[in-house]
Amino acid sequence: MSVKDFKLHGRIFSEIHREVDGICEFAAFAAGRWIWGREFLEVRSPIDLKVIARIPKLGWDDINHVLDVVYSVGRWKIRDIPGWKRLNMLDRIAELMEENKKDLINSLVFNSGKTRLQAEGEVNASIDRLRRADMDSRKIYGEYVPGDWDPTTVETEAIIRREPLGVVLAIIPFNYPLFDTVSKLVYSVIAGNAVVVKPPSADPIPVILFAKLVEESGFPGESFSVLTIPGKESDRLVSDDRIQAISFTGSSKTGKRVIQLAGIKQFIMELGGGDPAIVLSDADLHVAAKMIAAGVYSYAGQRCDAIKLILVAKDVYGEFKEKLVSEFSRAVVGDPRDEKTAVGPLICPEAVEEMLKCIDEAIKAGGNLLYGGRRLGETYVEPSLVEILDKRTLRGLKLYMEEVFAPVAIITDFNDVDEAIEIANGRRYGLDAAIFGYNLDTIRKLIRFLEFGAIYINDMPRHGVGYYPFGGRKESGIGREGIGYSVEQVTAYKTIVYNFREKGVWRYLE
Repeated sequence: MSVKDFKLHGRIFSEIHREVDGICEFAAFAAGRWIWGREFLEVRSPIDLKVIARIPKLGWDDINHVLDVVYSVGRWKIRDIPGWKRLNMLDRIAELMEENKKDLINSLVFNSGKTRLQAEGEVNASIDRLRRADMDSRKIYGEYVPGDWDPTTVETEAIIRREPLGVVLAIIPFNYPLFDTVSKLVYSVIAGNAVVVKPPSADPIPVILFAKLVEESGFPGESFSVLTIPGKESDRLVSDDRIQAISFTGSSKTGKRVIQLAGIKQFIMELGGGDPAIVLSDADLHVAAKMIAAGVYSYAGQRCDAIKLILVAKDVYGEFKEKLVSEFSRAVVGDPRDEKTAVGPLICPEAVEEMLKCIDEAIKAGGNLLYGGRRLGETYVEPSLVEILDKRTLRGLKLYMEEVFAPVAIITDFNDVDEAIEIANGRRYGLDAAIFGYNLDTIRKLIRFLEFGAIYINDMPRHGVGYYPFGGRKESGIGREGIGYSVEQVTAYKTIVYNFREKGVWRYLE
């Protein structure tokens, strides 16, 4: 099969792409208009690195015009639509996604390199997220504050309400281009904000297709845009004063730069991860091995909640290690369109090179390669497991210090739970952690001392639809993604104080 097999079947998309020299050229959605641009960027499939599409490379004139429209018109248009109608529009988008599921799935397979099962899961999660928007609305309620609790505010009262900030910039990562776009749109729009999306350069096609569905739903065009520009040229967009909030998912390095450039804004930042998994002496080793292996190589390890550090109690270390290697050996690496494939391609050849370089560093430092380490193609690599028993060596390795976005993990042992806590907390990230075992006293101690935003007990970390909130500590982010939680970061409190002094409303006893 070839990437030329990538075709769009839904008539709904016919107006937003054209075929030029056998390649799909897409338009960008700019505040209610589809524009083709003067320059185009090539989009390659990680399956074989062939060009499958071209997208407009928008210039600042295009972007500036979009921001003018969104800021002056769009942010008021969406805010002036009653909440129940906004819910209906989001539900209509979900229906359109159901109707065009085949094209959305194919776009994720060909453009993101996901297996068909993974792609279908992302589409289903996106639809589910749209349909759970009513749960976000419950966090927009305000408060009533009586004034008689302080002598200076007697005979007054206040209402504390939440209002939309205005315009939210959503910066989307390559690993969940569709779901993250949907999620950021939902919680921003349910609060009454307009949304400007900066899609990932590597796989923008799912986002562009989604934009067409948003338009068809009756959503006000001036309140939504997808700006196709390279990340390195996004500085002016990030720093623009017409943007009031930024929802960013990506690396800690890029997140820091966004914060530095943006100035005073509100942020939701889901940044670096690479989670630890702790296997206790009383764990079900078969279950733990199965879950942890999947946590390492699911979507080729290109997940912020992927497991990168495995800590195992010394008395079960040998047995668990054998089981884990056995699980790794079952993972089929290959073309994501093949139903047998469990581990598809990495997003680009550079990601493979970075992974192999880090493995080589660990081996030269005395590590033992238990499984993997072979490159199987330009974007294909075996899931890999590196054993490091010297804790001083461990702390100096890039596989420990950094988030290597690939299917690779370090495994080591620990003598007691305090040592496990110290090693897990020693990294600069604090997104998720997983604990496998059943002793509630030990688990409770780990929960208390582990510095992470979410902890999974007898399960691999998986954020899914965001039903449970997720987000990091330390360099893993600011705020929380999740149903009913993110909406708090894209709204502002407004206090309204009513003065009823000498109006006879209250007659307090002196």
